Amino acid sequence: MYNSAVARASTDVLKKVPLFSGLDDRELQEIAAQMRERRFAAGDTVTQEGAGGAGFFVVEQGEADVSVAGDVRGSIGAGDYFGEIALLTGSDRTATITARTDMVCWGMTPWDFRPLVESNSAIAWKLLTAMADKLK
Repeated sequence: MYNSAVARASTDVLKKVPLFSGLDDRELQEIAAQMRERRFAAGDTVTQEGAGGAGFFVVEQGEADVSVAGDVRGSIGAGDYFGEIALLTGSDRTATITARTDMVCWGMTPWDFRPLVESNSAIAWKLLTAMADKLK
């Protein structure tokens, strides 16, 4: 039998993301419905510094190294996220992310994100304040 179910991000995964911490369950469900699963194998380049960035990702499982100009600047793992600036501005990636282990991520593109925030001012406001806090 054909299984037509499409994997969706779990609201439990999104609750761990500081960017979404002010959202209620209904708002988290709206965002989760827009996200798609992406898998990366250990050694894969997840994003390339200077390349176009068309997506925001939340890490559900796995770990990756973050490097800028070839220097490792840190790492990311479950509950971390990246690409929020590209989500809003469409700007190029500011770092290279290389999977250290196999990874499961949930991604959203600007063309999925924009209608969501344009049609829901509560989500838009909460995300705006969370991003402002991050920039402080």
